[in-house]
This record gives sequence, C-alpha cells and structure tokens, in this order.
Amino acid sequence: MPTAIEPRTDQRVRRQWWPDALALAGFVALTVALANGHLLALDEAVADWVDAHRPAPLYWALRVLNYLGQGGQVLMPVALLLTALAFWRLRSWRVAVPFAAGFVITYVTIGPLKVWLDRAAPHFSGPDRSILFNPASSGALSMSYPSGHVANAIVWYFVIALLLGLVLRTPLSPRAAVLLRVVPPAIVFVTTTYLAFHWITDSVAGLLLGLVLGRVLARVPWSFIPTRPAASPA
Repeated sequence: MPTAIEPRTDQRVRRQWWPDALALAGFVALTVALANGHLLALDEAVADWVDAHRPAPLYWALRVLNYLGQGGQVLMPVALLLTALAFWRLRSWRVAVPFAAGFVITYVTIGPLKVWLDRAAPHFSGPDRSILFNPASSGALSMSYPSGHVANAIVWYFVIALLLGLVLRTPLSPRAAVLLRVVPPAIVFVTTTYLAFHWITDSVAGLLLGLVLGRVLARVPWSFIPTRPAASPA
C-alpha cells in the first residue's frame, strides 16, 4: 500500500524505466539537433507569430498564470510552508527531505545546463538570437535553454504533492495527483511559449528534462518519512 506521502501512481513508476530513457533520449536528441542548426527556423517562426498575435488583455492573463512555474518566487516558498506545517504535525526533520531533494536535483541540473548551452531568449536583439552556444548571449535574456519554468514546475509540483500527503496524512487521490502534477506544468508550458519568454524548443526541452527529474524523485522510497508524530516519552 502507498504511504501517506506517496501518490499511488509512484508505485508503478518504479517498475518502468522506458519512459525515463525515452525522455532523456528525446532531450539529448533535441539538444544535438539545435546545436547543429536544426529547428531554429521553427523556433523563430513560432516566436514571431505569438508576438504578432498577443493582445494586451491576454498578455496580462498569461503573465499571471506563468507564475505557476516561478521556482524561487512561488513554488519554493509554497514547498517551504508545507514543510513547516508537516514538521509541526509530525515533529520529524525527515519531512525536510522532499524539499531538499527538489532543490538539489534542480540546482545541479537545470542551472548548469542553461549556463553551458548559453542560448538567448526570443526577444534578444543581438546576433544569432536562436542558436545554442551563442557568444553574444548575455544579461537578462540569456540562458534560455532548457526552460527552467517548465522543468521546475514538474519537479516542484511533485514535491508539493508529497508534502500535501504528509500534511493531510492521507495520500492524494489519483485524480488529485494528476491534476496537481500535470495541469500547472501544462499551463506553464503554454504561457512561457506564448509570451515568448522561451523558444518552443526550450519549453519542450524543459518538459523532457522535468519528466526525467520528476521520475527520479518518484523512485525514492519515501516511506522512510514518518506519517505519525513520535510518541512522547513517559
């Protein structure tokens, strides 16, 4: 039986490796294709189209929804608050492990990849705006690949689902788990692309990378975290 912290779907994840391999292979293949100059015209066409078809009311609505993928400003504070609530209820420092795992796994992967691949964002005005390894890319519009918003959303909503299981002391229903872990990342994928914060291939890469990272977390046997407070000594 799943514990209060583990969504029921994670029991099946541990038995299947092919989705992990497929997502990782897709991320590598996409990166290699972009590095060799493929799909750049598609990226530019999509970015130019959304810039020409984005009325102001829609822009501001999408800006608000895009905050669903803000790791440092939204998702990490929410996860920290849930961690504090779980600690208050269970009195165990082990409840901090999901937050720590989410922070570490994103910090050592997404950031370094962005720095290494060094791609400018769509609104960059310098030369070769869509290529990887762009020596002219710098400042606020650099480090666009892969999309940190999308990858972070997948990882942090997984962590939030785990923490909710601890706070509520009951596993989320399969429907609730799917809604929480799929719908917000999907919204972030659409908004970050439609706002031209990222090229569409940035968002696809963030999705693939996020799936790999999320499945890594799903393989952790989270049952080592207690779901009841420790008994007080007599």
